[in-house]
Amino acid sequence: MRSQIKLGRVFGIQIGLHYSWFLIALLIVFSLSSQFHSSNPAWGDGVILTLAVGTAILFFVSLLLHELAHSLVATSNKLPVKEITLFALGGVSQIEKNPESAKVEFWMAFVGPLTSAVIGVICLTLARLIGDPSSSPWMAMLLWLGYINLTLAGFNLLPGYPLDGGRVLRALIWWKTGDADRSTQSAARVGQAIAFGFIALGIFRYFGGAGVGGLWMAFIGWFLLQAARESYMQVGLAHALKGVRVADVMTRDCPTVDGWLNVQNFVEQELLRTGRRCFMVVDKGQVTGLVTPHEVKQIDRAKWPFMTLHDIMRPLGDLRAVTPDAPLTGALESMSRYDLNQLPVISNSHLEGLLSRAEVLNYLQTHAELRD
Repeated sequence: MRSQIKLGRVFGIQIGLHYSWFLIALLIVFSLSSQFHSSNPAWGDGVILTLAVGTAILFFVSLLLHELAHSLVATSNKLPVKEITLFALGGVSQIEKNPESAKVEFWMAFVGPLTSAVIGVICLTLARLIGDPSSSPWMAMLLWLGYINLTLAGFNLLPGYPLDGGRVLRALIWWKTGDADRSTQSAARVGQAIAFGFIALGIFRYFGGAGVGGLWMAFIGWFLLQAARESYMQVGLAHALKGVRVADVMTRDCPTVDGWLNVQNFVEQELLRTGRRCFMVVDKGQVTGLVTPHEVKQIDRAKWPFMTLHDIMRPLGDLRAVTPDAPLTGALESMSRYDLNQLPVISNSHLEGLLSRAEVLNYLQTHAELRD
């Protein structure tokens, strides 16, 4: 889940929005406008719309605080956080490493619902201090934010992985058994059971007259089911990659092209003719950089005949490289962290090969076929 709109950084963590965020934001604004209008029509359309928009914004601020709580616990335990993305169903913190102990996993998971619960209690307390909801738009806003944050805390504490409650369950099983993989699989199974329950209840409510509300619950169940299945599969992935080195998977057949070749000829003679997507650029027998379709697409097509690969390549010194003996899991973490499709494999300043996502996928496919 990557963000398409960057909002800036908080505590050094990139904050962004996924396009699906706008869908749920509009739904919340329309829902709140209808709710406030039916209960307090005397406020007027302008006040009601402003209140609905303000409440929706504060709701997403509370979601951001929920995710920041996860991220700050992670960073305090030396687990790097790439970014926080707000999307249709809430938010997600992209934590690049798994916790190394059940204790860290427990607090990293539990702090999110705890933050939402604290926000909810604060909002409800402030609302009670204000007084009559019929005369105060502020109280209506605080009441809604209070109840929705308490609901969010309760929902996230459901013991279904990868919800926060599922991660708490995973931490407890991990602490009891000492087996992180087994705890993930157990929590993921519980998550699948809860997801099926949401789907069944949503369908039952839909045919019982709940309409869109039932379908929305079924959709949440489907989302949780996919996430739980993915978490279960990640354990198998970790086993498949355990002990595998970069040298075991990389390709040593690295196509090379002369750096003085112009971009037009490169596209016609190499990219389109061979279908390959990654080439090492050489100059006088020495590798100087790497070029892919990504670099080509950054250049206006009219300029292709007048530019060489030296002009558009990524210099070797700027590339993230790995050694042949590096663990494959570490290389994949680098690919994910820096959003790379290829990594040059270098040993003693010499290019040994190239590791790409395609090679990793081929390895996993072969491993899965022979294992089955």
